[in-house]
Amino acid sequence: MATVLICRRFPGLGRVTAFSTTTKCKAESGSSERKQKKEETPEAANTATEPAATIRLLNPSGYRVLYNPSAYAKSRAASQQHAARNRGQALDSAFSSAGTAQVQSTFSTTSSQASPTIRNALPNPKFKPLLEQTLSARPSAAQAKEKAEMEKTEMHDSKEDPRVFQKGRPEYLSLSYNKFELIEALPLEAGDSILHSITVCKDNQSPESITDYFRKLSCLPVEQHVVLRSDPRFNRLCSCAVESIQLFSTSELIDILKAFVRLVVPPTHPMLNAYENEFCRRVWDMNLDQLLLVADCWRCLERSVPSYLSILFSYANLHWKDLTLPQFVQLFYIIGEGRKSPTDLMQKLESLIWKYFDSFTLEEVGAICLGLFKSNSDVSDHVMRKIGDRVSLQMEDMSSYALVNVLKMLRYARIDHLPLLKKLGKVIPPRIPMINIQGIMHIALTCSSLHYYDEDILAAVAMSLPSKVTYCRSKDAAKFLWSFGCLEYEPPNEEQFYSSLIEQMHRKLHEFEKFPEHLLTGLLGLAFVQRFPAELIDYALNDEFVRKTRESKYDLRKDLFTLGKSVEIECPAYKGSRLSPHLYEEFTEMVLNFAKEEIYVRPEIMEAVSLLESMLGGPEYVKSHMLLPHTRSSDLEVHLAVDGHPIPFNLKGATADKKLKDIGVNLTDDLLTQLIKGRSNSQSPVEVENEAKACGQERAEEAQAPCTGGRTVFPDGASVTGAGLKVWPQSQRSLETPLSPGLNQQPRELKLAIQVSNRNHYCYCSKRLLGLHSLKRRQLRQLGYVVVELPFWEWFPLLKRTRSEKLSYLHYKVFDPALLSGAG
Repeated sequence: MATVLICRRFPGLGRVTAFSTTTKCKAESGSSERKQKKEETPEAANTATEPAATIRLLNPSGYRVLYNPSAYAKSRAASQQHAARNRGQALDSAFSSAGTAQVQSTFSTTSSQASPTIRNALPNPKFKPLLEQTLSARPSAAQAKEKAEMEKTEMHDSKEDPRVFQKGRPEYLSLSYNKFELIEALPLEAGDSILHSITVCKDNQSPESITDYFRKLSCLPVEQHVVLRSDPRFNRLCSCAVESIQLFSTSELIDILKAFVRLVVPPTHPMLNAYENEFCRRVWDMNLDQLLLVADCWRCLERSVPSYLSILFSYANLHWKDLTLPQFVQLFYIIGEGRKSPTDLMQKLESLIWKYFDSFTLEEVGAICLGLFKSNSDVSDHVMRKIGDRVSLQMEDMSSYALVNVLKMLRYARIDHLPLLKKLGKVIPPRIPMINIQGIMHIALTCSSLHYYDEDILAAVAMSLPSKVTYCRSKDAAKFLWSFGCLEYEPPNEEQFYSSLIEQMHRKLHEFEKFPEHLLTGLLGLAFVQRFPAELIDYALNDEFVRKTRESKYDLRKDLFTLGKSVEIECPAYKGSRLSPHLYEEFTEMVLNFAKEEIYVRPEIMEAVSLLESMLGGPEYVKSHMLLPHTRSSDLEVHLAVDGHPIPFNLKGATADKKLKDIGVNLTDDLLTQLIKGRSNSQSPVEVENEAKACGQERAEEAQAPCTGGRTVFPDGASVTGAGLKVWPQSQRSLETPLSPGLNQQPRELKLAIQVSNRNHYCYCSKRLLGLHSLKRRQLRQLGYVVVELPFWEWFPLLKRTRSEKLSYLHYKVFDPALLSGAG
């Protein structure tokens, strides 16, 4: 029997109504912000549908998925052989001391009570009450066919799919193991006869006879292989071969190794150690075709052979100029599957990419990219852009699998190839339903990693995902959530999309113990779009899970910091686990130390600080720091009184400035331009000095002019009044010591959080903020700050303009008429 979840959307609600026993998150800002975003993208809103009911099969009967596949399409025959390998390995313990089996994840029926989600702008957590019912009727023929088609799409073969390129040239037959080679089947009686002869002859077998026995026995029907491998007579044959291994010719050893592949000998079988050592000893007496064939057989056996590969790469390093095109591509495949990148060899192979580039098939281009990606190899931007040029012109003729491999490498190399990305937005959406879930994940992740927002791609991904979600690994679900949160895309099926992924995260909770980074990745993606699933957050912030993050090979401290503080700010009613104060201190110190070395010293920030100090009256009026260290970017804090006067608050800054005055240097336009652009400003020193004096006089006059009830005229002609500013609650005032007794007498103040942004804060070629930076601005507003943007497309060009122009711009930004009037 199967469990069916019926989820109903109630009329008039933009979100799914839910019952929950957990706490709720109260906030007023989320609803209006998200409403404004939907108005800005009417296309997405118009395409959304409002179904009366959605019936979704969560747990198809008998459904199983292999845990670690990496491919996107395969033939039925390959699927059957892969299943046979799994069955054989499970039954092979009598023959192997340490048999291996692919990790499998069996999905079981889950409770209809989903985990609650704390969500801003919602009166209650996100999940709806779910009605669980049992369907006694068998699925219809149409449903069974649909299920079969989906399973066929989602079936993977991590060994065979990366080898598709080998079908494009006959030369690969001599370089790789050919599983489709026509072999005459051996009758069962003939197999018994061979095994009997082994018993009779015992130790009197010649190398030629042993090789022939292995070759013939490997031709037995597949269903007999498990029985054969557990037969004592076959074990005796293996022992005889090992004892006389040095008497075999190289071609005979290769034939035996190919027979082991056909027989699906477990990769941990003890006798394989002897064969690996013997091939390592013979490397320099073999030709390159043989070396590549042996490496391919080891890959087919799923055996790791780092020593053999190291010698193979040394051989290739000496003979790289002699590599033919098929040898070159096959070598890249072996490098990728071995997850090893020999630096000196890769530099030489890059030159061969240029030599053979125009002759590569599109599948070979994909294979090269996959080899580079899997081995974490660096390649020049020029090569990747050349690959991007070709793919963008021939994308329609490229298989989805090869295309995804190219996208992986573009993502790894951080290449923003705009023609390819634009073409991707036209070609890939119609293909999404036919691509398996891992391929779809890599497409979405490429868009987010390159900060490329394409609504057609994201919509196609979102619409196809709910029906495929049970095929997601923990990694896939986390990357989907991260990608959509990073790009802040709201899909037409938003509630179905997010609820299905959160449910899958619950199903995969056991996997996060081994891969804690995936849970944090998914939860951060949800936080970007104001979704906080309480149970998952409680699990992620408990002491035991935090300890597991410490043991991870990745540094997850920043992710924990961002998640923990975001929950504190946006979900004040949350009652679950929290990070300890000690951890917050450690994380804050880590981030601030990085900021001192890498962020505060950036020319665009230093210039803004200097000019604001000059404009407002000194360093006590401006503070360059991180208001929210967990968001990993800086702020320039400025306080204004209700009458528009700047308020001094940065005592430490004023003290430090006095100490540095005697040893400081003047930050002129000419010096700043040299720091940023490396060339001298066209102004003469005299012009710069006169201009600075004039600006200083302007600032002094402005500081002396009364502002209460009056108007201040800015250099660019704009004017503002100081009336109607936002009132700050006492609990949210600065905790720093005031500079003068007059500060304590200020009844109200406006705190500005000035953002000096750069391109990395926005989507590619766009003014759309990325998820982390949108989260930061949302939290600043929630804490009572007024966010003032110095967007890079305005501020960066001004850095090479005159001082008076920059002062005028900052003056208008700080005292923006719309800002001040809106504050009332």
